Amino acid sequence: MKLFVGLGNPGEKYSGNRHNIGFMAVERIAERHGFGPWRKKFQGLVTEGSIGSERIVLLKPETYMNDSGRAVGEAARFLKISQSDIYVFHDELDLVPGKIKLKAGGGNAGHNGLRSISAHIENDYKRVRLGIGHPGSRDVVAHYVLNDFAKSERAWLTNLIDAIANAAPHLAKGDDARFLNDVARATIEDDEPPAAKQSAPAEREDVKKPATASHPAGERASKRQSALAENLKKWLGARKSGGDGS
Repeated sequence: MKLFVGLGNPGEKYSGNRHNIGFMAVERIAERHGFGPWRKKFQGLVTEGSIGSERIVLLKPETYMNDSGRAVGEAARFLKISQSDIYVFHDELDLVPGKIKLKAGGGNAGHNGLRSISAHIENDYKRVRLGIGHPGSRDVVAHYVLNDFAKSERAWLTNLIDAIANAAPHLAKGDDARFLNDVARATIEDDEPPAAKQSAPAEREDVKKPATASHPAGERASKRQSALAENLKKWLGARKSGGDGS
């Protein structure tokens, strides 16, 4: 059995936020693989099903991002799931939009959801890092992640989430590299040459000389976001970053 956790904030207010891309990923997995209805359990929403021959539990904590570890810890203890069988899908500021990486353990890079999880179950679970890009200034990060994806980002976002759901059987079997390769190939733009699709590499951060798998459209979106950063900063003025959902 494996536990797939999507990170986000509960409620319609946050449903389209960049911070909720983890929720989006596990929701699409549940849809694609015919999981049952979501129900309240472990301080979150849970659904169970099989992907191939593997039993999978999907969890969306309802504790708000900063306290995600309470739900994950409760589920892991009750289900007796080891850290190596826990995959956490989360937004990643340090990756360009549409890029995906996977690592086991390591630092939390200031992500409050990961920090909370590490406090409750230690640090050796796996993180599926979903790039959303950086706004260009630390002062506007909270505003950026708690805002919805822009219309210009929806194409790469849909492609990425669909690719994750389609490749989930490899993750269920523990074949992380195959999962990443399949997602990378599926998210390369149609106008890329065939050779690029054939060579789309995996991104494992726990193996030597990892390759990268970035999405060209995401890179363009990242440049646009950087250009908007200063305007966002002026708009926010002296507002403090943070809050329950960040």
